[in-house]
Amino acid sequence: MPSSPPSQPGVSREQIAELRQQHIGRLFLRAHRAYSERAVERLHDRGHDSLTLAHTALLANLDAGGTRVTTLARRAGMTKQSMGQLALDLERHGYIARAADPDDGRATLVTFTEQGWQFLRDAYDLKREAEAEYVAILGAERMEQLRDALATLLDHIDAAKTDDGDENR
Repeated sequence: MPSSPPSQPGVSREQIAELRQQHIGRLFLRAHRAYSERAVERLHDRGHDSLTLAHTALLANLDAGGTRVTTLARRAGMTKQSMGQLALDLERHGYIARAADPDDGRATLVTFTEQGWQFLRDAYDLKREAEAEYVAILGAERMEQLRDALATLLDHIDAAKTDDGDENR
């Protein structure tokens, strides 16, 4: 039988449960997950049936000119081995190609294939559709405020990382 969490004076279990649901981090996570899941569904509708939510960890972090697997892994916050598995899977499905990095033959460079570029075009269209839906829900002014607020938060976070000597993004 699980033990009951210790009680803290002045904070009830109900209050804690409510605070957990309304915590900004959880709201960010839920919004991101809902956006991503809907995007994957819509990508399937456009013929990208083999893509999963996990693949977005690579695709969203891949630069147009190509990116090293180690950089992709760092950007996605995952191990090089896990990113390597995603790369293998996406290569098998035709979205990316892997080759030795011309600047460092020991490193693997990942680039988009023609099918990968079609994915990007479709994803761009879907992002525009999603934003239009959000504008319909929030209104143009609140949507712009949301975008500005998120950009300000991210600028602050990025500056703090740079100040701490962590230039990863």
